[in-house]
Amino acid sequence: MNRRVAASWFASLLAACALQAAALAGTLVVNSNASDPAPRAAWQALVERFQRENPDVDVRLNVTDHESYKRQIRNWLTGAPPDVVFWFAGNRMRQFVAPGLLADVSALYTPAVRAQLHPSALELVSDGGRAWGVPYTWYPVGLYYRRDLMSAPATWNDLLAACERLRARGLEPIAIGTKDLWPAAAWFDYLDLRLNGQPFHLRLLEGDIPWTDARVRSVFAHWRELIDRDCFARHHASATWQEAQALVYQGKSAFSLMGHYVVAQMPRDVLPRMDFAPFPMLRSGFERDEEAPVNSLHIPERAKNRADAMRFLAFVLRADVQEELNRATLQIPVNLQARPADDRFVQAGRAHLAGAARLSQYFDRDAREDFAQTALNGFQEFMLHPERLDAILETLEQARRRLRR
Repeated sequence: MNRRVAASWFASLLAACALQAAALAGTLVVNSNASDPAPRAAWQALVERFQRENPDVDVRLNVTDHESYKRQIRNWLTGAPPDVVFWFAGNRMRQFVAPGLLADVSALYTPAVRAQLHPSALELVSDGGRAWGVPYTWYPVGLYYRRDLMSAPATWNDLLAACERLRARGLEPIAIGTKDLWPAAAWFDYLDLRLNGQPFHLRLLEGDIPWTDARVRSVFAHWRELIDRDCFARHHASATWQEAQALVYQGKSAFSLMGHYVVAQMPRDVLPRMDFAPFPMLRSGFERDEEAPVNSLHIPERAKNRADAMRFLAFVLRADVQEELNRATLQIPVNLQARPADDRFVQAGRAHLAGAARLSQYFDRDAREDFAQTALNGFQEFMLHPERLDAILETLEQARRRLRR
């Protein structure tokens, strides 16, 4: 064999080896909505850990801000999807299951894995007897307040009185930003849970109860008591939730009704002055129902690298992985063998959910997506113009009837 032939043969061998290596090293594309600093850093660390354990997989983590992600995910799933998507368990997941946009991942749920997971979380990623995703965290929703400015309100009258005192001191009592609409839904959810209970609340969101029902009007009547007392931040319609939360940290507002994810964002100098409390009770002797949103990962039905996507979801199901993730984000793992962070907010949140009679998720997760947007617009409009309640409820009722045809 002459040198030229030998060189050509050797080059061909190297090229073949390179192609074989490329084939063995799969690329896993993961689209994430974990754009806030703490969860973003936590997921980046987990991706790096996964790659150390699986050196044959090259993970490409694409991070998109929350609101843009919500608008884009359907286009991804119906067009050229990634291999893994972050999303929400429950109805929001099932709306992608129904048209066949998510892959069945039931093979991950061996009896041993099922025994490690909270039953409610497992139910929320299931539909039709099959599993369509992996839950990795859940968290409470409640009052995050400055204990140097107020005490935790136990009753509705306590809440009204706190607003009066804070307003008299020149504060905007309740921090809220409704620019992205969904923060207003927490107020509807909790007023409805406290007045009418979780079964009624879920039936309403499923479209079984008219929005003109007297029990729904009672929710808005209580909400208006807060609006009429100027309890909410004045410029909420132009503020994001992060901008509104800053009012609490600056001492310009005293509390907000938010999810536990705010804890990881709290400035260290303010953290000792912050505390958590359940939403106050409105009816004596009434059961305490709570909100507990569950976040999850899913594989698009048309994912190119489903094998490695299943490996990644199996990795996230593990107790040690959920422990690392949720300790970093100060949230609560759904794997029962994962130890939560030794943090007073996390411990309070666990006790809060453990003591709940029943759980819901959040308005735009429990309601149909096409109805939820109409309702969220209505909630913001009500906060700005409460005198328009009749027209708002009629719009919501018409939307409910259309969806039931």
